[in-house]
Amino acid sequence: MTGVAAQMCGDRKTVESLGYQVKPDGTIMQQEADEAGKNPRWVPFSKLGVRRVVLNDLSPAATFIAYNYNTPVDVKAFEKEAKRILKEVEEECGWMYETKHSDGQIGKINYTVWSDVFVCPECAGEVVFWKAAVDKEAGKINDEFPCPHCSAKLTKRNMDRSWVTKYDSAIKETIRQAKQVPVLINYSVGGKRFEKIPDEFDFALIEEIENSDISYWFPTERMMEGKETRRNDPIGITHVHHFYTKRNLSCFSSIFNRLKNPLMLCALLGGYTVGLKTARFLPLRWINKDTGPMKPHTAGTLYIPSLDGEQNWINIFTSRILASKRAQLQLQKKSCDTLISAHSTTSDEQLPDSVDYIFLDPPFGSNLNYSELNFLWESWLKVWTNNKPEAIENNVQGKGPNEYRQLMTACFKEAHRVLKPGRWMTVEFSNTKASVWNSIQTALNDAGFIIANVSALDKKQGSFKAVTTPTAVKQDLVISAYKPNGGFEKRFQEEATTEEGVWDFVRTHLEYLPVIKSHGVLLQMVPERDPRILFDQIIAYYIRNGYPVPISSQEFQIGLAQRFIERDGMYFLPEQVAEYDRKKMTKQVFQVKFFVSDEASAIQWLRQLLKEKPQTFQDLNPLFMQELGGWSKNEQQLDLRELLNQNFLCYDGKGEVTSQIHSYLSTNWPEMRNLAKDDPKLVAKAKDRWYVPDPNKEGDLEKLRERSLLKEFGEYKQAKKKLKVFRMEAVRAGFKKAWQERDYVTIIAVAEKIPNSVLEEDPKLLMWYDQAVTRMGSE
Repeated sequence: MTGVAAQMCGDRKTVESLGYQVKPDGTIMQQEADEAGKNPRWVPFSKLGVRRVVLNDLSPAATFIAYNYNTPVDVKAFEKEAKRILKEVEEECGWMYETKHSDGQIGKINYTVWSDVFVCPECAGEVVFWKAAVDKEAGKINDEFPCPHCSAKLTKRNMDRSWVTKYDSAIKETIRQAKQVPVLINYSVGGKRFEKIPDEFDFALIEEIENSDISYWFPTERMMEGKETRRNDPIGITHVHHFYTKRNLSCFSSIFNRLKNPLMLCALLGGYTVGLKTARFLPLRWINKDTGPMKPHTAGTLYIPSLDGEQNWINIFTSRILASKRAQLQLQKKSCDTLISAHSTTSDEQLPDSVDYIFLDPPFGSNLNYSELNFLWESWLKVWTNNKPEAIENNVQGKGPNEYRQLMTACFKEAHRVLKPGRWMTVEFSNTKASVWNSIQTALNDAGFIIANVSALDKKQGSFKAVTTPTAVKQDLVISAYKPNGGFEKRFQEEATTEEGVWDFVRTHLEYLPVIKSHGVLLQMVPERDPRILFDQIIAYYIRNGYPVPISSQEFQIGLAQRFIERDGMYFLPEQVAEYDRKKMTKQVFQVKFFVSDEASAIQWLRQLLKEKPQTFQDLNPLFMQELGGWSKNEQQLDLRELLNQNFLCYDGKGEVTSQIHSYLSTNWPEMRNLAKDDPKLVAKAKDRWYVPDPNKEGDLEKLRERSLLKEFGEYKQAKKKLKVFRMEAVRAGFKKAWQERDYVTIIAVAEKIPNSVLEEDPKLLMWYDQAVTRMGSE
């Protein structure tokens, strides 16, 4: 679809349908509000014109689709050829989809429902799942149901299957498969639809088809090794042709072997999941008659349900041809500057650093086993995915999180190489496992990209939302990363060992970050502008380029405040802050909610709480206790006092009231206004309140905390057994110290003591560990 989108960039009507205006010279205008958020005006946004696109995928099936989406054909000739083929196939195979109406007329089958057959463990009688388990009036499948023979209470789990043994002439073997029988037929007569229970005519027709030979070639490959491809072995579905009923296989092969036009072949194969045994029949939809009762398949699997729907392949092909014709009418007049290739993205030697923009939609860990899911389709093409470089987590392929991360890194490195300096790459991400999210982030950083923005894609609203935590991956995410421009990279080589290199990085990075993120009337935080995240970016960039970080966290905080402008906990360049201030006048600032799951998030939660309102221990403790329900099972739980003592300051009633507390009290209590900072009333009100220290005083606290963390890390180094519960912040501090001392052995040794899931789900630990392994291998 990226290729189609690239072509549509040159279509005036399509661009205007998206809400843009197009001037006669091709300038695309978008609507923007003025500084007050009112009086919308049209400003230049882009230029009309087809984008030249390079489309690549590891899968031959995917590139076959891409070719046909992006290659115009003669629509009239296409339609003429399609009608000829349909006529021939109807004459040859139409009889296979015939049934008798109640008055003896011959009707055309739209679909047939097939049901699994089981055996009752009590009486050994056959139980047809459709008849015994489906409530036809409610459209519900009952979990428990009576045996039709002995009335014993049954479930799918406590029954064995009924089996059929037959000779498979295609592979010249006797096979044993789980028994299925037809139970419902939907058909048309005289333009109207009817339903019936299969009768003698239907069973005789099916038997005739089963006993006849198929005249054309069809694939008979053994399903490849894999989780999905071999999931149906226990029910005897072991080869490609077993995924079709004999009727649909005959019709499909008849159509397939007549096709010479690649687009027609794509139209046929594009609907192949509808005609497989994986197509699920949904009784509730059937009863309600509001939508079609067929679901092509359970997404991402090759699961064969207990009720599957066999659809008429002549009808399927007819509808696919019509859809292809409509699509081609859209593309017919478009210029197609498209290069399409099927190979691993780990190697794009044919491309120099000449690409303006990259969009990647990679595999997400173990979410979808693409090479397995495409095996049926690719068997018809006789070209299969080489899954050796497939970036995926798959036990059968021997690929876990580390292998997945390494392959993704190799892909991103090639993307980094071919992308022009200073240009962008967008990566779509959809997975609920934090370990996969961190693998993607780590791979991007290792490849040399810098992540500038992560947004959640709201597919219903067609909008993006800010993402504030690395595990907030319950919906599709869009990662925007850039390749630093050549000027910065050259300067960095000269400045890396100086503090100026840090500020050059920050200035360059802030230029790439979005100035605002909004959702409706809410102005959202841009997490990437948070000082802690900015410092994390600096550490990551320096470490991956082999340099020590020439500045401490405290020095960074002070320097950041001196050189840049702060708004709502975020930092901006001088030329950016005016835009933020304008937007803030017209919107409400959204407060980020932190969820406490470990020490780091607890500190963030306390920081946010105390920044808004300095409080006493007695005020904080009940609030803190309420947040502990989601504490990580591997994270050592800390006392609130310890967290406060190591990260915040408490006013003890001696000396002047600090500015943080004074500001809060004078704002919220009128009687506290205009009082001297040592006024007894103000002192009494401020006493014992905890507050966030300013950066100048935060350094001493950091040193105190680091000593405590390193002491604890020392105990982990000496531990002989695996660590089940530990202090994550201590491990992070220990890894950082060991890295500074080039003690890579310690990093690897301690990493092996903590659970793999913890290591994989923490981006900081993963960075130190990966870099330690890399350095150990090069020394």
